[in-house]
Order: sequence, then C-alpha cells, then structure tokens
Amino acid sequence: MKSMIDACHRFFDLPEEEKKEFQTKNLLDPIRCGTSANVAIEKVRLWRDFLKVIAHPEFNSLYKPAGYSEVSLEFSKRTREVATEILKGISESLGLEADYIAKAMNWDRGLQILAANYYPACPQPDKAIGIPPHTDHGLVTLLIQNEMGGLEVKHKDQWVLVNAAPGAFIVNIGDQMQILTNDKYKSIWHRAVVNNKATRISIAVPHGPSLDTPALPIPELLEREGQAPKYIGMTYEKFMELQASPAAYVKPCLDHLRI
Repeated sequence: MKSMIDACHRFFDLPEEEKKEFQTKNLLDPIRCGTSANVAIEKVRLWRDFLKVIAHPEFNSLYKPAGYSEVSLEFSKRTREVATEILKGISESLGLEADYIAKAMNWDRGLQILAANYYPACPQPDKAIGIPPHTDHGLVTLLIQNEMGGLEVKHKDQWVLVNAAPGAFIVNIGDQMQILTNDKYKSIWHRAVVNNKATRISIAVPHGPSLDTPALPIPELLEREGQAPKYIGMTYEKFMELQASPAAYVKPCLDHLRI
C-alpha cells in the first residue's frame, strides 16, 4: 500500500510536459490522466489531479516513474484477491453460492481500475472540493489514502469524515451491487474534501463486471423475497458512459434505470 502511494506521488511530481502524453478524454483508454482543478461547478472549484490505469482484464502500466510498473502489478493483483473474497462474502450473506456474483458478473473478465487522486494543499479549502458527491459505478471499490484524511460519506443526510485505521482498506459498495441485490446492498454517497495544510493522495480501485455484462436483480433473491425487480438492465460500459455524461448531473445514475 505504501509503495503504491509513493509510486503515484512520484508520478504526480513529474513535470507537466512528461505527463502530457497520458492526457486523454476517452473514458476507457488504458491509461489516462488529467486535472479537474479550477473547473467551476456550482461555484465550487474542483481541486485534484488524477491518474486512471486499467489493470484488469488486461494489465496496463506506466513506464515512468521508475518502479511504478512492478509495484502497480503487485498491488492490483493483491487488491483483486481481496475484492474477490469480499464478493464471496456478499454472495454467501445473500444465501447464495460463494461464487454466484462472480459467475453472474463475468468476474474473470471484470474491469479493475487503479485510480489515483492527488489533492495538493488548497489555499481556500472552503471554496473548493476534491471530488463532488457521487456513488461508485462498479461492484466494490477498495480505497487507500496517505495520512491526510479527506473522505466523507453521507450518513443520515449528514456528511461524516471517515477516520480509516492506518493500513486499512476502505470498501465502498457500488451501483452494480445495488442493482444486483435489488437495493439490499446500497451504494454509498461520498465525496473528497481538501485542506490547506498538506497534500492528500488516495488510490481507489473500483472492481466491476465485464464491460458487456448488464447487472440485473438476482432472480433467486426476488423469488425468495417475493419482490419485483427495481431496475432494468444496462451493460457496465453503457452505465460508465452514463455516469460520465451530463445526464448524471441531472439525476443519479441508478434513477435512470429504476423501474
């Protein structure tokens, strides 16, 4: 975990000219970086740089800074193992076979992204935000951060700062899991706030189905609970495109699929 944060820090410390070759706006490019600093949204400025690298089903990596590739390969493999165990636990908690969700979501071809976020100290933190409120698009997201906290989750309509134990993963349930479980597991609204003291780095690792797999409420659950499905299906790729579109600002992505 520490090595991965250090490697990402070294990437963000590279001169802007060296990072330019990775700048792209295509959602599913294997490697993309950019900045959302100084973009006005609802009079609040976004204050972060990001790096997103697809690590599964095909592993991609940067050739700089030195050591990044080796560290990110090891980190992505290990986080995927953790996410796989979490999926098994969720399946069993629903009274299903341990590998049910993995099979239904084509986990062997599932998308895994290493998403590093860099939040430099902000001179006016009350007038900026790192990432606005959102839910994650995948099944589960594993997140680590350096010693500077800043993750807030919505609990009973209040924003609560997450005090993660050192060396711990924060695990967020994503939208695909909420659809799959027909609202039994709910994706969590969260945001990142900035500070004026020191740089915060977080690495979020969203894990989702394969891009061509639509999440649909699990038939066995609906039958057992005597429920009707609450969502229509949409492939994971289309769902990600929806989340990145202006339509997601109008209403939450899940509401677009809600029956």
